Amino acid sequence: MNMLKTMLLMFVLTSILLVAGQILAGPTGMAIALVFAVGMNFFSYWYSDKLVLKMYRGQEVSRNEAPQLHEIVENLARKAEIPMPKVYILPSESPNAFATGRNPNHAAVAVTQGLMRTLDRDELEGVLAHELGHVLHRDILIGTIAGTMAGAISMLASMAQWAMIFGGGDDEDNPFGFIGLLVGMIVLPIAAMLVQMAVSRSREYAADQRAGELTGKPKALADALRKITATARAIPMQEAGQATAHMFISNPLSGQNMAQLFSTHPDPEERIRRLMEQQEKVGYGAY
Repeated sequence: MNMLKTMLLMFVLTSILLVAGQILAGPTGMAIALVFAVGMNFFSYWYSDKLVLKMYRGQEVSRNEAPQLHEIVENLARKAEIPMPKVYILPSESPNAFATGRNPNHAAVAVTQGLMRTLDRDELEGVLAHELGHVLHRDILIGTIAGTMAGAISMLASMAQWAMIFGGGDDEDNPFGFIGLLVGMIVLPIAAMLVQMAVSRSREYAADQRAGELTGKPKALADALRKITATARAIPMQEAGQATAHMFISNPLSGQNMAQLFSTHPDPEERIRRLMEQQEKVGYGAY
């Protein structure tokens, strides 16, 4: 159901992109929109992992430098039947983690120093299993495509703004005129952002479920989410940005109380509730 929902949302996002191009300049605008999306996705596919790790000052660590972390990741990768990802530590006291990489053969998992200090072994395993769930589901690629398409729509909206300033509302290539440009400038970027965030939320639920399956201890991830949510509110990740917030297991931004519709992550309490239901099916004897 989560994958079906994601596919539907991606279809909606693609439709918004094409409509934005059509509003801007008819068939020519649609072609421009597709070129933007393809170009941005190509760049993101090959380079986004390096950029985000550099942005958060991630340092790759060896088995000697972080033996427990490597051991947990190796065991989970073996269970998931994927190659061993690279392991990074971020110099932040805010507890959080993310996965990146264009596919399971080129994946990396990153955890903050604060996460390693906050969680016990089972909880850390749950978080890392969640991140490997993203790798297994190719959520990094899905999130990258959704983000770059939303970015392309924003760029088209900026073009519509300039077109309106210079009289583009009367251009014969723009079939919707002045009203169409207003819609392209204001409504479509907001709609794209909402769809992108809905895609992100649906993938978080799927990764939570896969983590419970990999570890057999959904409650450990639920406990980790409780600790991460409580601590992250007190110690937000100062360097976090809206463009990369969706990558983390928990929203790293200080505005945790934003309306759920505008959030990149599901409500933590709902995630915990679902994990506890999964634990009941597994049986508490397994935890």
